[in-house]
Amino acid sequence: MAEASFDRQRDFSGTRAPAGAVAVDGARLTAWMVRHVHHFSGPLEIAQFKGGQSNPTFLLTTPARAYVLRRKPPGTLLASAHAVDREFRVMSALDQQGFPVAKPLALCLDDSIIGTIFYIMAHVAGRIVWEPTMPGAGNEERGLVFDAMNATLARLHSFKPEALGLGDFGKADNYVLRQINRWTRQYEASRTDDISQMAKLAAWLPGALPPSRPARLVHGDFRLDNLILDADQPLIRAVIDWELATLGDPLADFTYHLMQWILPAAPGGGGIASLAGVDLARLGIPQLEAYASAYGLRTGFDPLPHLDFYFAYNLFRLACILQGIAGRARDGTAASSTAEVMFGQIRPLAEAGWRYAQKAGAR
Repeated sequence: MAEASFDRQRDFSGTRAPAGAVAVDGARLTAWMVRHVHHFSGPLEIAQFKGGQSNPTFLLTTPARAYVLRRKPPGTLLASAHAVDREFRVMSALDQQGFPVAKPLALCLDDSIIGTIFYIMAHVAGRIVWEPTMPGAGNEERGLVFDAMNATLARLHSFKPEALGLGDFGKADNYVLRQINRWTRQYEASRTDDISQMAKLAAWLPGALPPSRPARLVHGDFRLDNLILDADQPLIRAVIDWELATLGDPLADFTYHLMQWILPAAPGGGGIASLAGVDLARLGIPQLEAYASAYGLRTGFDPLPHLDFYFAYNLFRLACILQGIAGRARDGTAASSTAEVMFGQIRPLAEAGWRYAQKAGAR
């Protein structure tokens, strides 16, 4: 019964008092910010954002202005995960291009300040919409926000990494294969249950790869609730949560974003939101095919010919990501208080991924 009352907008919005292993030492942080953040002065109030970040994220408030701190979580972590220093680097490069990100201000690689590395960025005023149906919005606003999402991701994929100073931000070749191998390892490292479809996908995906495309900067988790919208207008003020950013296949990135249309509904409304089964026309939200075609026109990359493979791959990848969060919830180091809700979504994602793999020719 408790799950049925879960409300994403209510339960993921706002802040709470930091507690437990992720809490921040305010005095040590204040002293560091005085030295490293231009024009900073205290006193400092610290609150933790409720939303489901893999990297704990905090609102820092002073009498003059607000900041945001994003830290690597404490505890034993999966290899290459939670690299907030990479987030800082990619956001710094994009900020210089006028791409909508929160302005990065200072990076701390010294674990002794608050226990893990972290960075400080400017606070971006606006709203985060946790439901892709955008409850309370009008049809025109929904259409404009979805078009802005499409255009923003297309713009990201238009940058050549070398022009951003990010030519070495990742390996340019074999992105999807390397992702399959990476997430398979991380899934096994945090596995809490036996799911046959995960093993089938891990075995089938490497031999079914689509043709490779020019490497682009990929966000890795681009969706509505990783955007800060203007408080009053259908404009994107900042793209957030760059933890998974690297160089890779732009279509892998875009089709991950497309999964919002096809994801299995989450039990009780927690965890992942979905447009599956929604009357899109009634809400003014574009159909998947039209939305994908708009991206193709903007970028020259057509997502439709290999969509079943990409959906199988991305459902597998997302199941692996949630397994990592579930594993950290088990170990007591997950940032989101709803992390345990995500555990129940891993099997449905794996089952849906295998169905798309079968549509793409898997046996």
